Amino acid sequence: MEKIAIFVDVQNVYYTVKHAFSSNFDYNAFWSHVTHNRQVVRAFAYGIDRGDQKQREFQNILRAIGFEVKLKPYIQRSDGSAKGDWDVGITIDVLDYSPDVDTVILVSGDGDFDLLVQKVRGDLGKKVEVYGVAALTAGTLINAADNFNPIQDSLLLQKKR
Repeated sequence: MEKIAIFVDVQNVYYTVKHAFSSNFDYNAFWSHVTHNRQVVRAFAYGIDRGDQKQREFQNILRAIGFEVKLKPYIQRSDGSAKGDWDVGITIDVLDYSPDVDTVILVSGDGDFDLLVQKVRGDLGKKVEVYGVAALTAGTLINAADNFNPIQDSLLLQKKR
């Protein structure tokens, strides 16, 4: 059975899906899709901790699905800007865990990951699948991956009527 590791850039997927579709990413549908006939070795969801109840509930949902949730504190700078990205942490984890799997699954549209994907494919000989919003995913990241899977219809939460 194919072994996989999953790495989800929660902030990136939240904002790109919200911007492109005015919707939310369906983590349950995604999990069902990517894990079918595959063995999950590790699955991480990287997010920012603002400390509010709704966010804690979301993080618990991710844990119940099967993700290990990694959090960084939300930092508001005095100039009004904010900091809280996981690029380095995701990169370290991908490099640490990819030797144990056949396929790395990255959920992000961030072009900063293109070099990482190239390294994992070239130097480590692993397959890399990227999931992102097509219109908001860096072309360099799409081109670096073995497979690019656009987040659309079946991976979006359907609005309740």
